[in-house]
Amino acid sequence: MSNNKVAILIHSDPKAGEEALGRAFNGLAVAYDFKGKGDEVRILFLGAGTRWIAELANPENPLYGLFELVKDKVEGVSCGCADVFGATEDVEASEFELLKDNPIPGTGGLPSLSRLIGDGFSVLTY
Repeated sequence: MSNNKVAILIHSDPKAGEEALGRAFNGLAVAYDFKGKGDEVRILFLGAGTRWIAELANPENPLYGLFELVKDKVEGVSCGCADVFGATEDVEASEFELLKDNPIPGTGGLPSLSRLIGDGFSVLTY
């Protein structure tokens, strides 16, 4: 068992086409790789990436199967970003938590990357 600690941030917008699909695919594939090695891995959805929650719940989505293999590693979804990108209802209807431990004024809060880095996580962005 390895002892890496990795946080994977998915920012790509599912509305942005193949490039965004490729970024989300690679982020989930990297999570699968680290998970399979016994590493501590966390997946967070931020920015327009918050829209992936609804997309990945659809069995017709090409990433659905891979997501099912790593969704237990989803730490959550940025609350403030979900508000901005219209994904709050989809997240609330999902099993995932809205993260808001970084209270940015004028928002519902965002996840604290400072906390993750302070806890020893390497951060990868997709």
